[in-house]
Amino acid sequence: MANAGFPLLTATAALPAIGAIATAAVPAGRRAAAKWLALLVSLGTLVLAAVVAVRFDPAGDRYQLTESHAWIADFGVRYELGVDGIAVALIALTAVLIPFIILAGWHDADPLEVSDSDSVAGQSKRWRPTQGFFALILSVEAMVILSFEATDVFLFYILFEAMLIPMYFLIGGFGDRAHAGSDENAATQRSYAAVKFLLYNLAGGLIMLAAVIGLYVVAGNFSLTEIAEARANGQLDMATNTERLLFLGFFFAFAVKAPLWPLHTWLPNAMGEATSPVAVLITAVVDKVGTFAMLRFCLGLFPEASEWATPVIMVLALISIVYGALLAVGQRDIKRLIAYASISHFGFIIMGIFAMTSQGQSGATLYMVNHGISTAALMLVAGFLISRRGSRLIADYGGVQKVAPVLAGTFLIGGLATLSLPGLAPFVSEFLVLVGTFARYPVVGIIATFGIVLAALYTLVLYQRTMTGPVKEEVRTLPDLRLRELLVVTPLIALLIFLGVYPKPLTEIVNPAVEHTMSDVQKKDPQPEVEAAK
Repeated sequence: MANAGFPLLTATAALPAIGAIATAAVPAGRRAAAKWLALLVSLGTLVLAAVVAVRFDPAGDRYQLTESHAWIADFGVRYELGVDGIAVALIALTAVLIPFIILAGWHDADPLEVSDSDSVAGQSKRWRPTQGFFALILSVEAMVILSFEATDVFLFYILFEAMLIPMYFLIGGFGDRAHAGSDENAATQRSYAAVKFLLYNLAGGLIMLAAVIGLYVVAGNFSLTEIAEARANGQLDMATNTERLLFLGFFFAFAVKAPLWPLHTWLPNAMGEATSPVAVLITAVVDKVGTFAMLRFCLGLFPEASEWATPVIMVLALISIVYGALLAVGQRDIKRLIAYASISHFGFIIMGIFAMTSQGQSGATLYMVNHGISTAALMLVAGFLISRRGSRLIADYGGVQKVAPVLAGTFLIGGLATLSLPGLAPFVSEFLVLVGTFARYPVVGIIATFGIVLAALYTLVLYQRTMTGPVKEEVRTLPDLRLRELLVVTPLIALLIFLGVYPKPLTEIVNPAVEHTMSDVQKKDPQPEVEAAK
């Protein structure tokens, strides 16, 4: 039943959508006005997201603040929204990160003028439309938030696919200025990364479309809540093979978005060629739609098929953890190292989801939030560093902590969060994922701990090679973090520490939603075998 009051969920997504249109419409000569408008809209969205979080009652109904309106009545498609605790946490993550992404990218779309002999990739003069850059970011925010709110499968599918369009232009049209090689080569690499991102995700989306149509044929509607209610009442009984095929169609699309090995290869290219704020938008915001959808749609709609596929998915998640970490160790490019580290972290998230334990799924949800914050902190500081030196290569740095100690210190905290140091937010989530996995799959849990060891290796080696040692001549004059950059990094570091010491605000919202998901798949936590005292 839809709430009759103010459509808060619609407003939370509509504000950045309207802001995107308004930002794009700012006259060409008013770049500063476009930036400030985008920032104010993102802050307004953050306020609305905070209201959603405050109004959400963890002890209340599973889906709250619901809205439902007829849309395409002949095909049973409705504009249907609702949030559970998992969605609330991810909406908050999105709304928190976007203002920092905008601030970090404040000059990334300014007109660029350099001579052919300039050290920044020898780029020639070109125009970078500021209004379009910030409008695209706001449009992605609107679609991501609405995808977390959608409880109509068809509405979710449209948003899942539509967000690819602005992301394609953000990757291909606004590339990293610190690209080794000629301007022509840089443009080629950006185009390749953008097309690869689009083709991979479109392929996953097309397979999902077939599964969405199949779900409608079987269930007669697209409403997540109605389908779940029909299954619970015995009014909908999918044939085993049908359910498994539909599950595979949904899961494939989500695994591409997540990204899960071996469907991950688009991510290092996309993050490497995009600007650092857009790289954060990709891995900290957009990719979370894939893992969120595994919880809401795969487990919610296809519980038997989810259990059937779990052994294979756990193996793929384990490969992602170890493979991503190993490739991160061998990287020479700072941004690609962070990209491969993210592949490893997404392996932990997916492992926690399909461990089918409350600890694993709570940890996976916390991991989505904490990974978003830690990756944003590390990647944005790395972006500030790269913009100063004009190079993404690790070998081009050394001794930065002596000339820019604040930059080096924040880079270290972001890196320590990435390796899940106790006291920082990712530790809690990674610990819960490993505990939840070990309870049901002890061998998988043991092997996954090697990912932690490798994370310590690639993080500390990265810091050592860039920040310590003799000061290289090229970095001797690097300035430390400026006020705008401090305004970006400081709140993210504070969040990492706060949620590492006191994760209760998140767990209180998330845990009831996890209990509902565990009920969907009819699973209970394994009880520890304790030998009776003699």
